[in-house]
Amino acid sequence: MALARICFRLQRLKGRGSSEFLYYPTICVSRLTSHQLSQFFTTAKRSTLSSAIISKAKRLNAKYEKFLEINFPRFYGIYSTFFRGFRLLYLDFKEVNGIKYKMANKGLKYNQLPYREMEKLRQFRRDVIKVIPVVLLAIPPFANYIVFLLMYFFPRQFLISYFWTHDQHQEFKEIYHSFRAQVYPDAVSGLIKAASKVKDRQLKKQLLTLGNKVQDGIHPEIFQLHIVAKLFLGHPLAIRHIDSRQAEIFSRVMFLTPHMPSFILRHRIWSHIMEIRHLDQALNSLGLHELSEDELRNACYVRGLNSVHLNAAQCKDWLIKWLQLSKKLKDSEASLLLHSMVLLSTNYLKKLPEKSK
Repeated sequence: MALARICFRLQRLKGRGSSEFLYYPTICVSRLTSHQLSQFFTTAKRSTLSSAIISKAKRLNAKYEKFLEINFPRFYGIYSTFFRGFRLLYLDFKEVNGIKYKMANKGLKYNQLPYREMEKLRQFRRDVIKVIPVVLLAIPPFANYIVFLLMYFFPRQFLISYFWTHDQHQEFKEIYHSFRAQVYPDAVSGLIKAASKVKDRQLKKQLLTLGNKVQDGIHPEIFQLHIVAKLFLGHPLAIRHIDSRQAEIFSRVMFLTPHMPSFILRHRIWSHIMEIRHLDQALNSLGLHELSEDELRNACYVRGLNSVHLNAAQCKDWLIKWLQLSKKLKDSEASLLLHSMVLLSTNYLKKLPEKSK
């Protein structure tokens, strides 16, 4: 309060004579108690000292980083990636908290958020879930050293995407896609097997034709999927009716652990495919033209396509088709959207002209 009064007096004295300017502050300061003066100057000294320490620390850190960059370039790459990752993680943590605060303050649900905010929450939650086992592993005394070694030698398994280099992003995404692509043929075979239980002969024929074409390397058209959409409302193709083998397969397609009871797998699959459906609705509102090339690639990747080496035009072409399908489906037909992650991705690269690959 005393310091505020000093500043107020100084502001009022602007434009007055120099003698009055010198006189009034002297009177004002003279009215302060010795304790207030001591507190004011101690605070000022601490502030100056802390600024000097921070400035010195920054200079030393800059020298240390330069030393690492020159003498240990490989380690410097890891070091800089880690610190950049922590900064990005912190910024995303603040952003996610802001989104959640807005949701609570305005009474919004997840599916009422703009596309980028929905995608941020979805990805951040997945990253946090992945890092929890690493944090738990580091709790025992000295275990953190083991964790650092594991993170160094196994970055894909123990690090989240914030701590990957650009090359690792590309490499690890391809590896993860190869894991789910391994079960794509099984998913199509399961669809053909389930088609044999369909009672409507005409739709059964359409569904078998669709499955056989995908097996033969032919990329399906969107209208072919719309024709059989109502078959995915009930038995045997609705998510709640798929057998345990198909539940495991589609868990892998969606990067979910398949090692759980079937009813839990079905629930998680439904939850995640509805999440993608809500993203589709928000993306339709935003417009594909608003997405950057990286955002286009990520949107395709989330929906089952290996987009690592695709350009923006190829990703946009695929997403246009996907959204044409998605916007005409009901929530109850979400199982078709789930199967389309496989049906629309398996042969897409074969469909492209050689020069565009």
